[in-house]
Amino acid sequence: MIITAQKLHDTLTRVLLAAGATEGNADIVAEHLVASEQAGVATHGLRPVYIYLKDIASGQLLPAAEPAILEESPTSALITGNWTFGQVAAKFAMELAIEKATAANIAIASLVQLHHIGRLGYYSEMAAAAGMAAIVVGAGYCRPEQRTAPYGGRGKVLDTNPISIGFPNSQEPDGRPVLLDYATTFKAQGALFLSKIRGEQLAPGFVIDPDGNPSTDPNVLDNGGSMLPFGTYKGYALMMAVEYLARIISGSDDYIDPNHGDNMFRHQGVTMIVVKADLFRSMQSYADAALEMSQQVRAVPPAPGFDKVRMPGDPEADARIESASEGIRIADDVWQMMADQAVTVGIDVNA
Repeated sequence: MIITAQKLHDTLTRVLLAAGATEGNADIVAEHLVASEQAGVATHGLRPVYIYLKDIASGQLLPAAEPAILEESPTSALITGNWTFGQVAAKFAMELAIEKATAANIAIASLVQLHHIGRLGYYSEMAAAAGMAAIVVGAGYCRPEQRTAPYGGRGKVLDTNPISIGFPNSQEPDGRPVLLDYATTFKAQGALFLSKIRGEQLAPGFVIDPDGNPSTDPNVLDNGGSMLPFGTYKGYALMMAVEYLARIISGSDDYIDPNHGDNMFRHQGVTMIVVKADLFRSMQSYADAALEMSQQVRAVPPAPGFDKVRMPGDPEADARIESASEGIRIADDVWQMMADQAVTVGIDVNA
């Protein structure tokens, strides 16, 4: 189906309010999910809404809770989400990190006790819009039931461990930032979930079976298999770095609550590092160099099978342009998952 951004936002807000969210929380989450769909990242758009509604119903997610600062200094903050929506807590943390970096050039904020934070690139884009470079990482997922094997292993110790890095590039015609945003597994777990419900085989390199053999079976995790890091040992090493930056530095294991966060998010830690892009040169000088770099990359002739060379962040920016003119495309099965769960809070999204 195709839907406008405003209608999707209104629908999501209606569902979240019915589930017990405050108006402010519902608006933040709806804005984030719509933005993910607009950026072409469907795994982090409408798809997880059914999880939010289930976890609200079971008390794992507290939809009216607000984040709070546990401790801070002029350049740092440790924040509890108080088990609210991850998007609410993470937006609060990034706004605080930007405020601190504006005053002190650089800042770090870590988050504990929060639900799914959605698309990490959203927060890097927030920093870039404020003239900041940012690193955003999340880890500690599914500690009780881990899903990813380390390089060279067939036992599970880690998870998808996403990372995003963003840089402002304000002189681009549409101001698009330079943006890295991906799971350190071969693909995000949401891609595996969608393949499973659609009965699609997985791409080689995504998973292994319990014996460590390559597999394309979308049910392999249910049968004792594992996801794999992308890029063999290089992706694995980056995955480990994210685990240290996000879970171990934040100390999220010290804040677990057996009644909240469920097995996926109970140990989650998130870390955001923000630095002024003009820390060592004028913003004009930085912006000129950033634009020159992106223009140089895009001027490289494309290899066979490619139409052009893209900068990191171009796919998301191009998807936003397309969705603005053509509307947001939602897969029918993803819409139906959300619709089925919305009925449990008394909302018919198809009415």
